[in-house]
Amino acid sequence: MGSSQSSMWSDLFYPGNPERRQRLTRKHQELLELMKNNFRATNQLIETLKKHVGLSFSPIAVNEKASVKENCEVIIARIREIQAEVEKIDTHLKEKLEPTLYKKLSVHVLTPVLYNDVFLPIIGVDMIAGAIGGSVSRDQLEKALEEYEKTLDEFRPASEQYQDSITYVRIRLEKN
Repeated sequence: MGSSQSSMWSDLFYPGNPERRQRLTRKHQELLELMKNNFRATNQLIETLKKHVGLSFSPIAVNEKASVKENCEVIIARIREIQAEVEKIDTHLKEKLEPTLYKKLSVHVLTPVLYNDVFLPIIGVDMIAGAIGGSVSRDQLEKALEEYEKTLDEFRPASEQYQDSITYVRIRLEKN
């Protein structure tokens, strides 16, 4: 019996499953949009650092076919590269930037990502993403929905804080 036939039988025995799958798909899309916004903010930071500090990094992009974990690894790797370069020109940055701005750049933008405060909470959803398709019970879909909601509850504010920190740094660098 193929996956679509299994899904059909599952949907017959659990009539709410199609709607649950749709809700799960919407939550996955929301997670993807948050990731895209974080990638966009990181790319904006890259452009600002290039323009005002002379650091050059290639932009990054969300790979919609990759897992959440793989996308997280891309953004974390880029931030680590940025941090390594910032540390190399540490003295220059301290002289160029006012202390508050320097602290904001090094502590509030770069450090949280290195410790996975922003991206670690969402990695676990890869394990439940398979529940969107295929034959799963109502209970499995409900559990997946709960996990996604919990993950999104943590990731939404962390993403906003990450993006706000980058915006703050960009604005301050533009003024200097």
